[in-house]
Amino acid sequence: MRRIGRSLLVFLFIALAASANAGTRPGQGDLPPSYLGKDAHGDAVNVENLRGKVIIVTFWATWCGYCMKELPILGNLQQLAGNSQLQVVAVSHQESKDVFRQVRRRLDNLKLGLILTDDSDNSISRTYGVNGIPHMVMIGRDGRIAQVYRGYDESLLDDIVKNINRLLAEPTPPPSAAP
Repeated sequence: MRRIGRSLLVFLFIALAASANAGTRPGQGDLPPSYLGKDAHGDAVNVENLRGKVIIVTFWATWCGYCMKELPILGNLQQLAGNSQLQVVAVSHQESKDVFRQVRRRLDNLKLGLILTDDSDNSISRTYGVNGIPHMVMIGRDGRIAQVYRGYDESLLDDIVKNINRLLAEPTPPPSAAP
């Protein structure tokens, strides 16, 4: 009887610890997870290497209709703001490597300036607390998360663009002001 009681307690402890860790989501004011995947050249994309820019991290999949509409819009914002001011990183979510490559080729032909990364193993999505898409994380020039959007649609587009413009208007922090 004692063994069953102890086993039950151990099981409950493990279950509680797992659920506590699963609920960890970086939010406003937090430092974001650094690693965002690899770009088309196989180079690692890290938040630290983009410091001083506004960074938009969006998680997408081909089966998410809104996501596929959003990528060209974000690419156009990327072009308007310029690579020195804004960097959009579009992380594929739960897509096969083949589907990711097809979409990357199609979007690269549009010359949108997006960095597309593959997350077929969901390791990046997990560190960002992605449970569904669309999921967008805005990172300010200071390297901290400024805004997180989860499960949004076209009705929030004006708010998203307003927040991107607000972040772009903020001054670039001096190099010594690392978070």
